[in-house]
Amino acid sequence: MTDLNWLAVTPEIVLLGMACLVALLDLFVTCPQRRPTYYLTLASLAAVAGLHLCALDDGSSVYAMQKMVVTDAMGHLLALSATLAVAASLVYAQVYAGPRDMLKGELFTLSLFALLGISIMIIGNNFLSIYLGLELMSLSLYALVALRRDHAQSTEAAMKYFVLGALASGFLLYGLSMMYGATGSLDIGEVYKATLTGQINKQVLAFGLVFIVSGLAFKLGVVPFHMWVPDVYQGAPTAVTLLVAGAPKLAAFAITIRLLVEGLINLATDWQQMLMILAVASMTIGNLAAIAQTNLKRMLAYSGIAQLGFMLLGFVPSVVAGNTVSAGNGYGSALFYVLTYVLTTLGTFGLIMVLSRPGFESEQISDLSGLAKRNPMLAGVMAVFMFSLAGIPPTVGFYAKLAVLQALITTNSGLLLQLSILAVLLSLVGAFYYLRVVKVMYFDEPAQGAPAVDASGARLLLSLNALAVLALGILPSGLMSLCAKAITQSLAG
Repeated sequence: MTDLNWLAVTPEIVLLGMACLVALLDLFVTCPQRRPTYYLTLASLAAVAGLHLCALDDGSSVYAMQKMVVTDAMGHLLALSATLAVAASLVYAQVYAGPRDMLKGELFTLSLFALLGISIMIIGNNFLSIYLGLELMSLSLYALVALRRDHAQSTEAAMKYFVLGALASGFLLYGLSMMYGATGSLDIGEVYKATLTGQINKQVLAFGLVFIVSGLAFKLGVVPFHMWVPDVYQGAPTAVTLLVAGAPKLAAFAITIRLLVEGLINLATDWQQMLMILAVASMTIGNLAAIAQTNLKRMLAYSGIAQLGFMLLGFVPSVVAGNTVSAGNGYGSALFYVLTYVLTTLGTFGLIMVLSRPGFESEQISDLSGLAKRNPMLAGVMAVFMFSLAGIPPTVGFYAKLAVLQALITTNSGLLLQLSILAVLLSLVGAFYYLRVVKVMYFDEPAQGAPAVDASGARLLLSLNALAVLALGILPSGLMSLCAKAITQSLAG
């Protein structure tokens, strides 16, 4: 491990340079479809993904920039997944954005800067670097939500997102400042060492922890900090909704691991209880509220709240009887869960964009009526995604839920056994609204005058997305072992 290693942050340097280059070259692009900008952006993302993929095999933890950042197996896996998620989002957005006057250089430039913020959050090893990445990502996403300036609903969503996002950033910053005041350091490793001494004011630590968990809960979009999620998902253009719903969840997971597990593991008894309450509340309110929704994007927003609540259960077994095996299983299953959730989310919102037409947003569940007759391929793909979100085999969503439940049950704790039973019951509630979408597609008649759907714009990517959801459900061991190995190596480093 070296204290200063510029090679460690090569992907982020390349991403920054390419984002600036894309912004500059777009000034000279005259093509209405912005094809040069689009292809250069995808090439940039492919290069960054390649760098992360090459570094993923190394497995060692490298500290750089005076220990401000750390590159490890977990960081490379999350950054690679985030890069691919942004690339897939832009491919889906290409056909959707044109008729809505959104196909501008800003869409691509801001997406790259949002990804840069995500990458900095993922590799952050210092309170300052994590907060810098958070603000870069957040400001880029605020601007993206408001990209359709003449669209009242998008502008309203951007304002809500900005105001509530600023409040949550304040929560997190206040919590981090209290941790700095208590421990005397901004470095996560030093904070961990300081908490070992037992000489720190417990009240300051407890207050700081509450504010930190609140800020993290907002970025994950879990109850009771979920109020922005349905409004932003529904109000933002679907292309931007996907950018908000996908890769940023990976960054939120990363800073949850960095701050709570790597820095504040000695306070696990406290934050474990907080996350347990957040998880149960999110699964309950998310699933129950989703049943009442008629807007597909809003339903998926409440679904996401419930899904991320389920993911948080993976953090609960961290300190049961001091068993580190349970902790590793829990964090590994939570990482697997969030990766597969983002994969499925890409497909669901991508399909909504494919179904949309100029002047028509395919946002209502009723807009899917009779889709199996209009386009059997799209109906089959959407059914796969709905089955995965519901946790029905052989999709990957089933195995993701099973992995989290196994992590809870193998602790042999009565409380966690009851928690896993509650999670299963709430998932059964959630299955209702997912299967309702399948019922509408296959058993309802198409609306009068509903056109046949042409999926040529994203047929290949949608097919690959659905195949990945099925393949990872049938053969999950490869990704699951990769997640477990990444968590183990990162925490050991």
